[in-house]
Amino acid sequence: MSGGASNNVLSLTTDELKEKIAEEVGRAIEVSLPRFMERMQNTLLSTMEERIGELREDLTSDRGKAKEKKGCSYNKFMACKPPVFNGEVDPIACQRWISDIEGVFERTHCDESDFVAYGTGQLRGQAKDWWDNLRNERGVETIRAMTWEAFKVPFLKHHSPKAVINKIKEEFMQLRQKGETVDKITGMFMDKLKFCDDLVKTEEQKIYYYHTMLRAEYREFMTPSHYESLTDIINAAREREIELKRQVERGERRALDENPSPTKKPKVAESSKKGSAKGGSPSCKTCGCTHKGECYFKNKPCVACGKIGHGVANCPDKVTVCYKCYQPGHKKSECPELVGKKESIDSRDETPKAKARSFQITAAEAKMEPDVVTGIFTINSILARVLFDTGANKSFVSHRFIQNPMFTLTKLPMPMEVEVGNNKSFLVCDVCRECKLNIDGEEYSIDLIPMSMGEFQVVVGMDWLSRYHAKVICLRKEIHLTSPSGRRVIIYGEKACNPMICSMIEARKFILHGCKAYLTYIRDVEKETPRIEDVPVVREFKDVFPEDLPGMPPEREIEFGIELTPGAKPVAKAPYRLAPSELQELMSQLQDLLEKGFIRPSVSPWGAPVLFVKKKDGSMRMCIDYRELNKLTVKNRYPLPRIDDLFDQLQGASWFSKIDLRSGYHQLRVKENDVPKTAFRTRYGHFEFLVMSFGLTNAPAAFMDLMNRVCKPMLDRSVIVFIDDILVYSRNEAEHANHLREVLEVLRRERLYAKFSKCAFWLREVQFLGHVISAEGILVDPSKVEAVSKWSPPKNPSEIRSFLGLAGYYRRFIQDFSKIATPLTN
Repeated sequence: MSGGASNNVLSLTTDELKEKIAEEVGRAIEVSLPRFMERMQNTLLSTMEERIGELREDLTSDRGKAKEKKGCSYNKFMACKPPVFNGEVDPIACQRWISDIEGVFERTHCDESDFVAYGTGQLRGQAKDWWDNLRNERGVETIRAMTWEAFKVPFLKHHSPKAVINKIKEEFMQLRQKGETVDKITGMFMDKLKFCDDLVKTEEQKIYYYHTMLRAEYREFMTPSHYESLTDIINAAREREIELKRQVERGERRALDENPSPTKKPKVAESSKKGSAKGGSPSCKTCGCTHKGECYFKNKPCVACGKIGHGVANCPDKVTVCYKCYQPGHKKSECPELVGKKESIDSRDETPKAKARSFQITAAEAKMEPDVVTGIFTINSILARVLFDTGANKSFVSHRFIQNPMFTLTKLPMPMEVEVGNNKSFLVCDVCRECKLNIDGEEYSIDLIPMSMGEFQVVVGMDWLSRYHAKVICLRKEIHLTSPSGRRVIIYGEKACNPMICSMIEARKFILHGCKAYLTYIRDVEKETPRIEDVPVVREFKDVFPEDLPGMPPEREIEFGIELTPGAKPVAKAPYRLAPSELQELMSQLQDLLEKGFIRPSVSPWGAPVLFVKKKDGSMRMCIDYRELNKLTVKNRYPLPRIDDLFDQLQGASWFSKIDLRSGYHQLRVKENDVPKTAFRTRYGHFEFLVMSFGLTNAPAAFMDLMNRVCKPMLDRSVIVFIDDILVYSRNEAEHANHLREVLEVLRRERLYAKFSKCAFWLREVQFLGHVISAEGILVDPSKVEAVSKWSPPKNPSEIRSFLGLAGYYRRFIQDFSKIATPLTN
């Protein structure tokens, strides 16, 4: 009983406890619930406000973008009247158009993706033709993705050629104020200054060149060092111009001529008229002119009538005499003889024509003629063969020569009839005015009339010769001129002479004594080259004969290294001077090497100069003068094969193929640690080679090592290799096909590439390493035999040693060579 009762009490106590707990919890919830709800409400409201704010910003941004996009429509762009460009080859006009069109882009808030589409819509004429061609070349997709900056590169390259920019630089350096106002000459100065950043780099230089350009009456009141900016000196020049005009108005200074010259004096009558018209000093009653002080003619008799009080210019009794018929009473313009002729000419229907005379002559005939002088000079900075002809009364230029943009054609006032030496005549209507003829460092102005010409590009006639007081000395074929600066200049013409063959040694002596030398390279460009598709076996390996190397060579077992002697220090030499054609070739080859990845910009302390060497195919090979580096390099003693030993393997061979690798040295990498040592210096920057370069002392040995490893299974069996030349030989045609295929498969596997134009396949006779190889045996190359046979007789020990060195190389083909040469060695 007691146990059961206690359990009931305990159970009741637990139930009561639960109720009490529930009551307390409910009471606590009732007390804290409002605060919890209030806190949750605040958090929710805060989150909603932040989200609404973000949505509002996004909506505002989208509206702004939509508005901006709407604002750069093509109609709005065209409403700003953007400028058009007609394709003038004029850097100033080209840059001005770009600046103006970019200003329209900015004002209309045009989207960058529309710059090219909208801008090219303003191209007209030749510019539009150029753009259409570019669009066809690159394709629609490329053009759509083109940015404005990418568009400007080919645009400026075509319409602002370097030759024209160089001409602007020359004009800038020679710019001088003549009759122009300050504002006009300043505009010309600023237009040309944009292209002279490399000449005028600082504000002080701009001030100096601007001051030098002004007339003396401006410069004498202006000191360049007193001005801090170009704007300051321009404003000072404007103030000085205003002061000069005031002086003229006050009569203190003569009016400025349109083309003033320190040797010219103003006309008295014109000065008096200007002075009286502008309210200056009153005119003199005696002579009618404006001057100060007592009149010169007051007590002087007139030369014409002898009376006092006036000069001959104002003489009332002056007798007018005609300079045509020398009769008094009328002027030349009123002469009855001229009037009658004019009426007879007017009665004709033909248009009056000026006449000119020119004679066609060849270069060989010009050397024989005593009254003509020929030479090579520059016209507008372009080399031209020039004929100075006293028989021509005008100066002429060939039509083909003036195709260059450096020449500008203008119309003649009236058509000119030109008579040539074959009794024919034709009309010309154009002229190239103010061309620049450079002779001995002096620049002459010449007007040239375009016409069809023979061997000469320019004929200089009497109009130019008389202008510069030319004196022709026929006996010596010389022309003596007076240059614009007053210096006497002599032109020595080409004389006829019989050519004389001399040896290389004699030619070198002539050059050392100051004689001029010209190197001429002749190649047959019309010789038909076979196509790779027509060559058996070879046509299966087109990828081995690419037009150019595809890029960096693969990583090979052999890499070119440069080991220096102990204590060697970096050597850097200044770049060599190169001819203009070589500089152009240098820039082209540097760009090509950079694109292929063969070179990269360098900061190496090493630096070698660059030179060019002609290759067999007429192209130029860029070589680096690594002589200083080679002196410090440990020589690689890897043996090169003896040519005699190579030819011993050819016994019994009757089919041959010769393979020449394309830029062989560039198909071998340089070790990364040795790359800085290959650095070379040019006027266009400092670079270093990632592939083996020509001119390095160990390059032949390294490449020979590579080729021996690549061709090892075939050496002395079907292939002989000498550096980058491969000769495949076989006993019969079927065997040769297998051997040739084997070699080409190896080249394909090793990713070595050959130059198809320098290769020869399926030959029965082949020229290789200075010899002619055939089934009959090995012969000396006929060109080498000719060189020995035409060698000039030696006259001293040095020439004897040179001759024996050349002839001794072929002693294996000459029986008893040592006995024959004994008299020369004693």
